[in-house]
Amino acid sequence: MSPTTSARGRRRVVALAYDGARLLDLTGPLETLATANDFGARYDVTIVSPDGAPVVTATGAGLVADCAVADLGGGLKRDHDVLIVPGGPNWPRVIHDRALIGAVRELSARSACVASICAGAFLLGAAGLLDGRRATTHWRFTTELAELFPRVTVDADALFVRDGDVVTSAGVSAGIDLTLALVEDHFGAEVARSTAKDMVVFMQRPGGQSQFSVRAQSTHARHESLRRILDTVVENPAAPHSLTSMARSAGVSVRHLNRLFREELDLTPARYVEQVRIEAAKSRLEVCDEPISTIARHAGFGSPESLRRAFSREFGVTPAAYRERFNTTNVHVS
Repeated sequence: MSPTTSARGRRRVVALAYDGARLLDLTGPLETLATANDFGARYDVTIVSPDGAPVVTATGAGLVADCAVADLGGGLKRDHDVLIVPGGPNWPRVIHDRALIGAVRELSARSACVASICAGAFLLGAAGLLDGRRATTHWRFTTELAELFPRVTVDADALFVRDGDVVTSAGVSAGIDLTLALVEDHFGAEVARSTAKDMVVFMQRPGGQSQFSVRAQSTHARHESLRRILDTVVENPAAPHSLTSMARSAGVSVRHLNRLFREELDLTPARYVEQVRIEAAKSRLEVCDEPISTIARHAGFGSPESLRRAFSREFGVTPAAYRERFNTTNVHVS
């Protein structure tokens, strides 16, 4: 997808609907395009389903398609500017739906750009559209995407990833981020900026997906001594977990402990301790109003500045900014 900010022609968008699709995966991007039309964009949107029948989305709400894939007008290769493919909670099932995956292949062959929302990346993967490309999906499913489609390079932290004429996005709200990027490409930054402002969303959100995810603590280590050390660090992240003290507790040499961490976790002991401490701080930021200095002490950081540096490096935001964004909506309903 190459930038065409000077182009002002009408753009045709096709959105694929199917039973079990997440409603917001469709309505988020489509509302963004409709809002962009109020500020000078020119999008024509067609909602299609594999057979033209209405679909029942994951919420139970029905959605009426404009037509079937086979009845879609055009006929020339790449007669659509954008194809939008939503995801849904039943992606493990729908990726085996031959008719649906066939529809993805047919529509993608006629589209200048293919954009998936959230778990829609699995449909693109099943259609072979992600082979040899970088891609992303919701942080909960990045491991599964990489395992199911080993020819795909999965970026687990990106809000959306562009690779050639394929764009994949993370969770449902990241579909709005992706769509704003398309609007900017098609009609310029001012139209995209006005659209974002009207929708009260970021033009470009700070940080990546990792700020929303919970770090998976490696509870399946095979070596009993290593499991004991991992549990000890999680139970008391503020303790002085030096390499020497951890090796002594595990009853192994420092060299052997380093090897265990590398082989089973692909981490150094120091990096594991830091991740646990960051996770501990993040959890407290989400649920309490303690001073940052108190949280830093309880999480095992020597100072608020040490916490700030580690937190910013991990999540791209400061602890204070994270608390403001995720601790409360600051809305009080009486």
